[in-house]
Amino acid sequence: MTEQNRPLAAAVWMIGSIAAFLAMAVAGREVSATHDTFEIMAWRSLVGFIIVTVAALATRRIHEVRTDRLPRHLLRNTMHFTGQNLWFWALAMIPLGQVFALEFTAPIWLILLAPIFLGEKLTRMKLLAAALGLTGTMIVARPDFSAFNPGIAAAGAAAICFAATNIATKALTRHETITSIMFWLTGMQLVMGVVMACYDGEVTLPTVQTLPILVLIGLCGLIAHFCLTTALSLAPASVIIPVDFVRLPVAFSIGWLLYGETLELPVILGAAFILTGITINLKSSRASAKRVSLQQPPETNP
Repeated sequence: MTEQNRPLAAAVWMIGSIAAFLAMAVAGREVSATHDTFEIMAWRSLVGFIIVTVAALATRRIHEVRTDRLPRHLLRNTMHFTGQNLWFWALAMIPLGQVFALEFTAPIWLILLAPIFLGEKLTRMKLLAAALGLTGTMIVARPDFSAFNPGIAAAGAAAICFAATNIATKALTRHETITSIMFWLTGMQLVMGVVMACYDGEVTLPTVQTLPILVLIGLCGLIAHFCLTTALSLAPASVIIPVDFVRLPVAFSIGWLLYGETLELPVILGAAFILTGITINLKSSRASAKRVSLQQPPETNP
């Protein structure tokens, strides 16, 4: 697959990923009292694996599923499985705002690591966008780090896992189709989820109340990763991942609209920092892509 640089199209796909991840977070918290994180991951992966396989067969794209990069898929999915379980666990341990605040350090790690592992250029605009996004995140969430909390440690570790996962995903999009990436994502993590859920010998089966929510988690997870993988195939990882910063003010807005939580001035101020950083990063990427396009010689007909 050829490298692309279409930041605006990638941003649109990223917004779809943000919406799906937010829905999954709410649903995950709803069932966390009944199912442990491994059970949630197992059911989520089962729903996703069925949908991906049926879709691949129906569209005659099952042949796109390749096996020559299985070690890379395994590494990517192990990192994601670890991070996702830590994230679901943190959702039940600490306030939602703290989970998101710590999770959003992932773009910072990605921007710093992408030049090493992906060969992407680290520019001042990318660093500025990351700094503004992180500043806005801290203003909105105002997490309390005065005392150690296992939930805070879990959310922080999840952020590092997610950054590593996004780097691995971007690397795979250079050679693999989205169908192949999604097939191995759901298939490998289904096996991991079943093994870990059965490890303690206690498995809680879905109830009438939790089954629809578990299916929703599976659908949201699949949609989120499809949108994320598509976005990463359209623009550099360090350009598109900071768009995810917008998820935090949106999450607080949902809390205000649905649950009557107070929408305070810091939320608005933090959102302004976040959106400013995103705008700077996207405009910088568009300008860079335009310069590269102008420098390339025009094609001539034979």
